[in-house]
Amino acid sequence: MIDFSLTPREQDLQDRTRTFIRDVVLPYEKDKRQSPHGPSDALRRELNALAQRAGLLAPQCDPHWGGLGLSHRERAIVFEEAGYSLLGPIALHCMAPDEGNMHMLEAVASEAHKQRWLKPLAAGDIRSCFAMTEQAPGAGSDPSAMTTTAVADGDHFVINGEKWLITGANGAGLMIIMARTMIDGQDRGATMFMCDLPAKGIVVDRTIDTIEESMTGGHCVVRFENLRVHRDDVLGEVGRGFRYAQVRLAPARLTHCMRWLGAARRAHDIAVDYANRRKAFGKTLIEHEGVGFQLADNLIDLHLSRLAIWHCAWVLDQGRDARTESSIAKVAVSEALFRIADRCVQVLGGMGVTGDTLVERIFREIRAFRIYDGPSEVHRWSLARGLAVKA
Repeated sequence: MIDFSLTPREQDLQDRTRTFIRDVVLPYEKDKRQSPHGPSDALRRELNALAQRAGLLAPQCDPHWGGLGLSHRERAIVFEEAGYSLLGPIALHCMAPDEGNMHMLEAVASEAHKQRWLKPLAAGDIRSCFAMTEQAPGAGSDPSAMTTTAVADGDHFVINGEKWLITGANGAGLMIIMARTMIDGQDRGATMFMCDLPAKGIVVDRTIDTIEESMTGGHCVVRFENLRVHRDDVLGEVGRGFRYAQVRLAPARLTHCMRWLGAARRAHDIAVDYANRRKAFGKTLIEHEGVGFQLADNLIDLHLSRLAIWHCAWVLDQGRDARTESSIAKVAVSEALFRIADRCVQVLGGMGVTGDTLVERIFREIRAFRIYDGPSEVHRWSLARGLAVKA
């Protein structure tokens, strides 16, 4: 049986999140503690405290760690509402990369590691980052090209290499590092290592200017210079890094969809309001089919995106890995939401390319989403590979 109605719990979650975003978060959108490299940690902590007071902090985490223990479907509802403000996911502490890292730590980390890192992370006492991506010729869409190495040396691993586009690295308290692991001269595959920040041997070279500005700590170039990490700080088991990455990435692709759906809905609402007020050639813009049809197409894309998200969330809630469904959702939703944002810019005309509304910024933010967590081309290639008939 398929039932799209909200349960009483889901309705309460939606109502409380929507009210919190409208009454508490939206007034912070003009706060000066925002920069091209994201909201400051001071602003994040202030918003986190307000979310905690409202009982909405880290809703994806188990109640044992102070969260709400939401199912994936419940996350879809709450994260969409949070995304209605670009500060909403920061406030609820369900923004990338922290949200994905918390999910992975809950699933993979030992109890000792959870106490050491997940507990303060879930509480918002620290931020985290996930260091996997490298510049050419290293690991980008193809993680097997990883050049960063971790060489066993007694009770430690010595890590050397360079990563880039590491979201949130500037000011993070925890770094999860993916490196190719060498033991006794043999390549044991990729391993994840955990390290407190700041640390001797980790250098944040620079924060990169990017098209978007919504994530605290920006996107950084990071170098590892003989970083020593104790064997006890391996996440899970040696050589299973790529497998753990899938634990993180499939749900993380979907939660990106959830959050940006809220942002696209915000842009649409702004465009609809403008089209109902602005007059041209003797009638409101929305009465012109050229405008009205674009807004109608927005409704279609919003609806189909939500269905794709909810279906993938349902698959994850059944305990399946949802790799195919998350790839489908990532491509379909990221491209649909970009179409929505683009139409909103067009409907607003000159206003749409200014900073006088959030539409211009949402347009930029959503454009980046078509690349994060795997560009559309890689997901299409993966889906096509699954269709290939084996000889």
